[in-house]
Amino acid sequence: MTWVNVRADGRALYSRASSRRTTSRLPGLRAQALHGQRRHDPFPIPLPPLVDNTRKNVTLLSISQALLLTNNSILIATNGLAGYALATDKTLATLPVTAYIAGAALSTMPASLLMRRIGRRSGFTLGALFGMAGALICAYAAFRHQFWLLCAGALVLGVYNATGQYYRFAAADSASADFKSKAISLVMAGGIAGGILGPETTKLTKDWIAQATFAGSYLSLALFCLMSIGVLSLLRIPALSAAQQTEPGRPLALIARQPQFLVAVISAVVAFGVMNLLMTATPLAMDACRLPFSDAAFVIQWHVIAMFAPSFFTGALIKRFGLLNIMLLGVVLSLACVGVALAGVDIHNFWLALVLIGVGWNFMFVGATTLLTECHTPAERGKVQGVNDLAIFATMIATSLSSGLLFTLQGWMAMNRMAIPFLLLAGGAIVWLGAKRRRLARASLRGGE
Repeated sequence: MTWVNVRADGRALYSRASSRRTTSRLPGLRAQALHGQRRHDPFPIPLPPLVDNTRKNVTLLSISQALLLTNNSILIATNGLAGYALATDKTLATLPVTAYIAGAALSTMPASLLMRRIGRRSGFTLGALFGMAGALICAYAAFRHQFWLLCAGALVLGVYNATGQYYRFAAADSASADFKSKAISLVMAGGIAGGILGPETTKLTKDWIAQATFAGSYLSLALFCLMSIGVLSLLRIPALSAAQQTEPGRPLALIARQPQFLVAVISAVVAFGVMNLLMTATPLAMDACRLPFSDAAFVIQWHVIAMFAPSFFTGALIKRFGLLNIMLLGVVLSLACVGVALAGVDIHNFWLALVLIGVGWNFMFVGATTLLTECHTPAERGKVQGVNDLAIFATMIATSLSSGLLFTLQGWMAMNRMAIPFLLLAGGAIVWLGAKRRRLARASLRGGE
């Protein structure tokens, strides 16, 4: 809408085209207009719209997501190897990996509830400070060759991961309904940079400190957390009002009865569970097939790209084809991953399977996050988002711990077949919600006639 205000003498006072007010020849006119007085002029001057920080926030959160995923990538490449080097009992080598996920799982609900009180920016900054502390503990543990201290540092680092998972929800907080899915997907797109920077940083920093392999990599994590604090300081996300902070909202049991809540949580849990199960087992399967480590690294790198690259257009696809349709497409792509994996064990089978599961995860997860925002009021978002992410982290712990065991006992093919029922469950839930919404829409039309 173009705002042009003209005085009786024909002079324009404010024009959107010029994006500024001109100086009035009547000194008191602007003050009167600002206070709603119209004694001297029948044409009031409308105030310019409030500054919309949505796109700025999305950009900053996308950068923060890139820094978070950089840390995650470094830890994925480092924790297991550092644990193996420091552990006396080599069967505990992956315990630092589990500690990192456990730290996130334990803190995700408290972090969500705390951000309801102190705001997104303060909560994210506190999480990054925990990340710095955890990284420094891990670096000291690597320097002193202390395995259990390394696990403790990884546990503290998990708090940063937990708070960072709410970046996507923060993007939706101030976004309009039309821009919400796109805001979420653009923040997720920051993961591409993390998937590239993380492994390269590990290569450059693992031998920074002599006699303490990987201590330099952990120190680099602290630097990335410090950079994240600087970026987060620029966020301008509206805080909850005093009334919203004190309002208890509906009981969680009542919120969980909503069909969209059930479908959102089921889809997110299945997307993460299946992806994490197959991704974790892929290097083991490729090694068993006598494929070189370089091939496994190539496959995982493309998997990470496939997880986050679609985020540049996932929001636009949701807006054009519908939220549930894109989520269902994610299920179909994940099932196609299983089909490709079952078809053979050549490198192209592993590569295509993990690309498909990466894109499928993106469509399901971005869609589930968008759907979850429809389930709660601002006062309820802390507990609803916290429960959702707690379920996701619990699933990640279960699949991380069971992946190696299932591969050893059942094999790669059996693991892929085990994923099918869970994907069908998610697909069925999405179809059920779509049918329910169509019935309600038809009933509404008949009621309006």
